[in-house]
Amino acid sequence: MPVPSEEPAPLTRPDRVEDVDDAEERAAALRSDSAPLGTPGRPLNRRSPFVIGMAGAAGVAVTALMVELIIVARDVLVLIGLALFIAIGLEPAVEWLVRRRLPRWAAVSVVVLALLGAFGGFLAVAIPQLVTQATTFVTQVPAYLQDLQASNTVYTDLDARFHITESLTQLAGGGALEVFNGLLGAGAIVLDVLSSMLIVIVLFAYFLGDFPRIRRGLHRAVPNSRRPRFILISDEVFAKVGAYVLGIMVCALIAGASSLVWMLAWGIPYSLLLAIMVTLLDVVPVVGTSLAGIVVTFVALAESTAAGLATAVFFVVYRIIEDYVLVPRIVGRAVKVPALLTIVALLLGGVLLGIIGAIVAVPVAAAILLVVKEVVVPRLDST
Repeated sequence: MPVPSEEPAPLTRPDRVEDVDDAEERAAALRSDSAPLGTPGRPLNRRSPFVIGMAGAAGVAVTALMVELIIVARDVLVLIGLALFIAIGLEPAVEWLVRRRLPRWAAVSVVVLALLGAFGGFLAVAIPQLVTQATTFVTQVPAYLQDLQASNTVYTDLDARFHITESLTQLAGGGALEVFNGLLGAGAIVLDVLSSMLIVIVLFAYFLGDFPRIRRGLHRAVPNSRRPRFILISDEVFAKVGAYVLGIMVCALIAGASSLVWMLAWGIPYSLLLAIMVTLLDVVPVVGTSLAGIVVTFVALAESTAAGLATAVFFVVYRIIEDYVLVPRIVGRAVKVPALLTIVALLLGGVLLGIIGAIVAVPVAAAILLVVKEVVVPRLDST
C-alpha cells in the first residue's frame, strides 16, 4: 500500500527585522578608524547595457546643455576670454618684477595700476579733443571729398566710375552726424561699454593675481602620467601668448606715435583722431595697418596731392619696417605662424568673435599649431 508523501513545507521569507539587524551588524564591522564609512564596493559593470545607455544619454544631455550655455552666455564668455588673454599677456611683466624680489601682490598691483593709470590718463586727455575732431570730421566729409575731386585726377576718375563722393555725401548729410551724436549721448550704450570695461578690468586683475593658482589647477586636471609633458606644452603656449600681447601692444604704440608725428609735420588735420585709429587698427594683424594707411592717405589727399602721396609712401615703408624689423625683434620668433594659416585664422576669428576674434586669432593659431606639432604629429607618425 503506497505511503502518502509528505507535503513540502511552505517557503517562508526571512523576517525583515532580522534582515535589517544583520545589515547593521555587517555595517558596524566595516567601520574602522581609517575608513569610518567603510571601503567602496565593486564598481558598476561598465559593459552593462543599462550603464552604457545611461552614460550615452547623460553625455548627449550634458553636451546639449553646454552648447546652449555657450550660446546664451556668449557675450560674457568673450569678456572672460579677453580678460584671461590680457592677463596671460601681462604675466611676463609680473614675473619680471617678481624676479626683482618684489612680492607677487606688489608686482600685480604695480602692473594693474600702471595700466589703469596710462589708460585713464589717455582718456582724460584724448576724449575732449577726440570728440571735437570726430564731430568736425564727420561734418567736413563732403567738403573734403569735393576738394579731393577738384585737385586729384585719379580720384576724379574713380569717382566717375563708382560715385564715391555722392554716396559718402548722402551718408554724411543723411543723418550720420545725428547718429554719431546719438551714439555718444545714448546712456544705454555708454553704460553697456562701461560695464563691459569694468568686468574685463576686474577679471583681468583677479586672473593676474591668481595666475599661479590657475596654472596649478589646470595642471592638476591632467592625469599624473601625462602631467610633466602637459606642463611643458602649456608653459610654451603661455609664453607665446604673452610675447604676442606685449609685442603687439608695443608695435601699436610705435605705429600710433610715428603716424602722429608724421601728420603733425605735414599739417594733416585731425591728427590725434587718426593716430588713435592707427594705433587701434595696428593691433589687428596683416590688414590693420593697411586699412589705417588708406584712411589717412585719403585725408591727406584732401589737403594736397603731395601730402597724400608722401603719406601713402610713409605707410608702405612703415609696413615693411614693421613686418621685417619691429615684429621680429619685439615679438621675436615665439609666435611663428605661416602666412596662410594667419589669414585663415583672421577670417575665422573675425567671423566668430568680431574684432576681438581677429586680435586673438594669431596666438590661438600658434597654440593650436604647437599642440598639433608636439602631440598629434608624433602620435600619427608612431602608428
